[in-house]
Amino acid sequence: VLASLPLQVMLYFNVYYFPVWCLAEGMMLQLKYHLLPWHYQFLLVTAFIILSLAEGSRLYLGYLGNLQEK
Repeated sequence: VLASLPLQVMLYFNVYYFPVWCLAEGMMLQLKYHLLPWHYQFLLVTAFIILSLAEGSRLYLGYLGNLQEK
């Protein structure tokens, strides 16, 4: 079984676009944070952290799994 080239290309580009997404999302979060009620603030920050951690771990595991053919 060989590593999947299309998956590796998609992971490669996603690694470079992920920090751009984090920066843009973080800037939007900062701009609208003070306009929201406290419960939306909590939900927004929690969702941002969970999505960032999940995407980072997905990219890391995708690289490891694809390159080690797992």
